[in-house]
Amino acid sequence: MVEKHTRKKVGMHVLGTVITDPRVLREAAALVEAGYDVSIVDIEEEGSHQREEELRGINLQHVLMPPAFFTTRLDKWTLIRVSKLFVNTTLRLLQTQADIYHGHEVSGLLPCYVAGALRRKPVIFDAHEMPLEERPISELGTSRRMLRQLLMVMLRYIVPRCAGVITVSPPIVEELIKRYRLSEVTLIRNVPPYRQVEKTNRLRENLGLDSNVRIALYQGYLQPNRGLDRLIRAAKYLEPNTVIVMMGKNRKTTQSQLEALIASEGVTDRVKIIPPVPYEELLDWTSSADIGLNVASPTYSLNVKYFLPNKLFEYLMAGVPVLTSPLPAMVEVVKSHEAGQVLPSLEPEEIGTAINAMLADPAALAQMSSNALAATREEYNWEKECEKLIALYRSIFPDGAAEKSHDQTPISAGSK
Repeated sequence: MVEKHTRKKVGMHVLGTVITDPRVLREAAALVEAGYDVSIVDIEEEGSHQREEELRGINLQHVLMPPAFFTTRLDKWTLIRVSKLFVNTTLRLLQTQADIYHGHEVSGLLPCYVAGALRRKPVIFDAHEMPLEERPISELGTSRRMLRQLLMVMLRYIVPRCAGVITVSPPIVEELIKRYRLSEVTLIRNVPPYRQVEKTNRLRENLGLDSNVRIALYQGYLQPNRGLDRLIRAAKYLEPNTVIVMMGKNRKTTQSQLEALIASEGVTDRVKIIPPVPYEELLDWTSSADIGLNVASPTYSLNVKYFLPNKLFEYLMAGVPVLTSPLPAMVEVVKSHEAGQVLPSLEPEEIGTAINAMLADPAALAQMSSNALAATREEYNWEKECEKLIALYRSIFPDGAAEKSHDQTPISAGSK
């Protein structure tokens, strides 16, 4: 038996509340199961948590911030607040014993890199999306453009010096290798743990819909860069007894804008918005849909063009065929497994026509559903995906023995 003191210690950091981030929790749990000690420094609201707690073998180190930090809009004091937070999180990481630092997103990388440099420890950069490419430059104000330029310069220095780089889709892997002249980037997709999902009727029951009503589901954040206004405008082209359901957490004023558009388009009977459900229940709700939707535009930003979101793999694991916009990574998955179809364009009439055509062919839908279930059973599940995470760590610590954990209790997280 390997002695406890030989277990390598991982210091993770995410600039957010970790309990609502399934990816971070899944990675941390996989490392604990593989024999590493994991501490996560995250951000919590004052009064909501103690400064330190345990979650099924994971040590959580909370940097506590006043409630105003989570609600205050950008203003002239933003730089001061952000600088204070950067100092606090870096100090907390330095106070956390670690043999390696693992930074999630650019915001988590920077404190980890400083802590790693001061402690002379390796650093892993975990890019959940294409760094600094979330929004079009045209939407950024002068101060944000300047900050983006500064961060781009910093990343050109920091990223090549990381012991490992992780990201979520093949196109982002290629872009990171090219942009930062890397020899390798580890692909770890946002896939859920595998489980068999039974068909349910939860969405219809929740909305009071008849059993013969067909449901085209969008699940995920309600935010402007997801093209949800297109779905609303497409609703008037749907066949009778077809409803679009949007299920997810509202971002800023998006939901109120969508509700106003639903009313002005006169499609209140065709488009329904419901809140997110607990993540551990999500697939049971997803399975009650007939098709899963993604209508994000590849022209919005490089990040949207290249992303491979959770919802794709959630649709597939629930046996729900996918109708997606022409995003390279999503198209590759859907086409290679014949688990859905790709929209010819993002014009509302084309979207409505494509939804109608998919729903009009029950035999094809059944085959796509079967293909989706097979794809997640054989390839797109966390049990297989996490092997690449463990392999990366073992390449960094080839002689670092670790004692395997026997606590295999699953960790659940809030819906994303």
